[in-house]
Amino acid sequence: MSLPISLQTEPLRRGERRDAIVQSLLGDIFHGRLQAGQHLVTQELAQRFGVSHTPIREALITLGGIGLLTLQPNRGAVVRQISSREVREVCRVRRALECEAVRGAVGRIPLKPLQSLDREFTRLQAPTVRGGTRLVQRARELDSELHDLIAQSAGNTFLIQELNRLKLLFRAFRDVAWEYDSACNGYHRLNEEAREHGAITQALLKQQRQAALTAMSRHIRSGMTYWSQALPPTESSLSRSILAQRFKTTPEVR
Repeated sequence: MSLPISLQTEPLRRGERRDAIVQSLLGDIFHGRLQAGQHLVTQELAQRFGVSHTPIREALITLGGIGLLTLQPNRGAVVRQISSREVREVCRVRRALECEAVRGAVGRIPLKPLQSLDREFTRLQAPTVRGGTRLVQRARELDSELHDLIAQSAGNTFLIQELNRLKLLFRAFRDVAWEYDSACNGYHRLNEEAREHGAITQALLKQQRQAALTAMSRHIRSGMTYWSQALPPTESSLSRSILAQRFKTTPEVR
């Protein structure tokens, strides 16, 4: 997850500055550049990003709210340890929220953007499609578009707000996992995720609620495997493998 060290290169609004800082710090945490137990000093971060203390404080509060930092009185923010168990818990929460959004979106979701997304996912499944930075970026964009479209069509304001609150965390995990996959020169996730997304869009287009729920549940479970692999090396690869296998036995959401 690469962002400019200074945010002064472009005139960003206050909320955009905060979000850019959040994304950059998330990348640092997930890549292990910020270690568990490390204190984050507001003044140092303000100098690093070239901004005032206000967006830094807002970014730290945001990260504390999604469980990546511990905010301590008179001690500031401390980086928390991210374990495979927490990845599993995050995925379970995400699956519950995303499946509930699917449940509400069936029959309500606008057809034109859904059809457009379905065509894009079909293209990404083509045998001639190969990995690359451009295609990975496009896959990220399409992933965000689909999940946002489903959430906005769910008809549940509180659910939308909760998904919006947590999507920075979800997408940070996703992006780091993509970087890990790309670094291994495999791009195995590209076609696999396109098929998963295509199963979701097809079920939604046919207004098949149970098929859409099953497809979304499988998509979230599959992503968990990649998220776990991309964690900083604090746990053995064996324990991660065992976790992934155990998670595959979790029943589908119905």
